[in-house]
Amino acid sequence: MKIRIWMVVQLFPLLAWAQDDMALLENADSTQEYVSATFKGTRIINFQSVEIPGKHVLEFMIQHRFGDINGGANSFFGLDNGATIRFGLGYSLTDRLEVGIGRTSYEKLVDGYLKYKLLRQTVGAGMPVSVTIMGAGYCTAMQDPDAAINGYNKYHYFSDRLTYSFQAIVARKFTEKLSLQITPVYIHYNLVENITDKNNALAVGFSGRYKITRRMAVTMEYGLKYNSYTAQTYYNSMGVGLDIETGGHVFQMFLTNSTGIVEPQYMMHTATSWKDGGIRLGFNISRAFNF
Repeated sequence: MKIRIWMVVQLFPLLAWAQDDMALLENADSTQEYVSATFKGTRIINFQSVEIPGKHVLEFMIQHRFGDINGGANSFFGLDNGATIRFGLGYSLTDRLEVGIGRTSYEKLVDGYLKYKLLRQTVGAGMPVSVTIMGAGYCTAMQDPDAAINGYNKYHYFSDRLTYSFQAIVARKFTEKLSLQITPVYIHYNLVENITDKNNALAVGFSGRYKITRRMAVTMEYGLKYNSYTAQTYYNSMGVGLDIETGGHVFQMFLTNSTGIVEPQYMMHTATSWKDGGIRLGFNISRAFNF
């Protein structure tokens, strides 16, 4: 186990959605025509998209989730409740390799990731899909609230604060309007909630985008947990959104049942369901700087 964790750390060190304009998303070379803008940003809603910003692009991202709307008018349908926010920075060393870091208010997580576009879909015959791989690490800065009661600190070892994920993102742009994506995800928790819980979790994400006008598109994503690694009750993550392109930027609004913003949170620890009204309004917005 220690060897495996060490390998993950070495391969994926701790190092996110509206893009500046189409040119920053992908730099096609002069010898091969590649499909561009399968998605309009590096995020769909919660899920990572297959996209990598263009070479030497610095992306500053704000991701925001309000409270549950089932609180009713008393909480202004979740807008009065405490929000979950992530600030992130991503930098593309090339048009295929991005390194990034972020800080999420929920569970006080710091995350770092490497994201690499392994394959690019070509126009016409050739490569039918784009494939991007991503490895990430997460570290919580939370304090154990039960340390005094239990007589021990569950974060006694620094390694107990760490979680890792790896995902392979496979997408295809079928037409100028329709893009679909599938994402197998592996997550390893160094510290689990219960003694009977497993450290490893698997899930598959399904997502898509359909352009309805020149400047608007609808998005959808659904995360299917593959294994019951914990006895706790958690739900599959689901979101529906609207992309609005304005002046070279894209603003994304959506509804999701996930409070968390990064993979170990939304993919495996979504505690509310759409059926019970446990959904919340959110948005992603970013600004890209070309150096």
